[in-house]
Amino acid sequence: MSITLHALAVDAKDPARLARFWSDLLGWELADGNELLPDEKTPFGMRFLPSPVEEKPPSHIHFHLTSETPEQQQETVARALELGGRHIDIGQSPEATYIVLADPEGNEFCVIEAGNNFLANTAFFGEVATDGTREVGYFWSKALDWPLVWDQDEETAIQAPSGGPKIAWGGPPVSPKPPKNPMHLDLTVPAGGDVDAEVERLVALGATRLESGQEGAAAIPMADPDGNEFCILTAPREPASS
Repeated sequence: MSITLHALAVDAKDPARLARFWSDLLGWELADGNELLPDEKTPFGMRFLPSPVEEKPPSHIHFHLTSETPEQQQETVARALELGGRHIDIGQSPEATYIVLADPEGNEFCVIEAGNNFLANTAFFGEVATDGTREVGYFWSKALDWPLVWDQDEETAIQAPSGGPKIAWGGPPVSPKPPKNPMHLDLTVPAGGDVDAEVERLVALGATRLESGQEGAAAIPMADPDGNEFCILTAPREPASS
């Protein structure tokens, strides 16, 4: 594998607090630098970074947590509320079987009902649901070498060959992009890999290299074909899995 997904990076006003919330809710180990090491079913972690803007724009990404039983769904909701989450209304109907919540900084996530076929055989952290085009789903499938597991009605989803969460793109209409997305993907090149060659490969697939980014000299900032930022981390990193 030429490049790997290291983590989902989340801008936060209080990175330490938000990292603790998600560590406690997911049961993932909290490492140094407000980074979460995932469970054995998930091939990438999470990182919480100081927000570069005073008021964070709505995110193009939200999360789906899975449930094995109706009781587990309610237990997850109760735990999230206890940790500082809250219910939010995004226009879901009263008959909706999923439950919509927000973390302490307003990042949306859904606790999905038991028996959901689309998220079967994923993980507790079942999906990264993203606002994006069909073409960008194709891009990320090729970039990460993850197979497409859904490609219908301009909606796409990919999943690591080893399983775990899906990353999905909902197709049009795609919301206007803010100046900087509050969440982005961090990639790494394995030890001994050619970072410059990977950058060239991603550009050939449709990515753009950006002039500068929040990560500074420790990363190469880029954008996917939809204009969403991502970074190739160039400083040595610990493996994402525990």
